[in-house]
Amino acid sequence: MASKSTYFWGIGRRKTSVARVRLAPGSGKIIVNDKPIAEFFPILQHQKAVTSPLDDTNRKEKYDIWITVNGGGLTGQAGACRLGIARAIMVAEESPDELKKALKEKDHLTRDPRMKERKKYGQKAARARFQFSKR
Repeated sequence: MASKSTYFWGIGRRKTSVARVRLAPGSGKIIVNDKPIAEFFPILQHQKAVTSPLDDTNRKEKYDIWITVNGGGLTGQAGACRLGIARAIMVAEESPDELKKALKEKDHLTRDPRMKERKKYGQKAARARFQFSKR
């Protein structure tokens, strides 16, 4: 392990969601906002997104994970959790070189920069305009 602390931390962000991830050596349980992952993320696609850094590095049964996530919707929160877990694994491992390569290959260490575009004045929405009339 990288430090003397029993916990390893990682912060992930996606859209307006922020996830604070705490990792500890354990049996593989994942708790999100004091609920099991299957209860907090009922959609299987979101569960897979959250656990994908663990699956891709074969560390699913190695760590217990506690996540506090807020802001945004379920997809943004799942993406934030994914990035937070990947960053926490990087802190936890002693030789992260091959681990970093595996995580970077699958885009787990990249923060997704896409955000909602703001509504502009004089327009109906971010890009939608009011209907133009010649007469």
